[in-house]
Amino acid sequence: MKASSGLANLAIEGVLELSADAHIQRKMAARGSSDFHRLTGAIAAYGNAIAVLVALQEREELCAMVAELNLPPSATGVAH
Repeated sequence: MKASSGLANLAIEGVLELSADAHIQRKMAARGSSDFHRLTGAIAAYGNAIAVLVALQEREELCAMVAELNLPPSATGVAH
């Protein structure tokens, strides 16, 4: 779990850096310009990507916790 969780954290950090850069660039763009709107769209997309990565990370952590319980396959609904 830790190795893939580390990868998820790296991915989240990378997207956050891209988003921060886009925010800075948007502050320098003229309001209403094509660059301003393009960067606004990029920032929204970065937000969606972060939401997906965090949800996947949380699901992975939940699955790891359930796996540690050593429940029978009939209780988890997953074939082992």
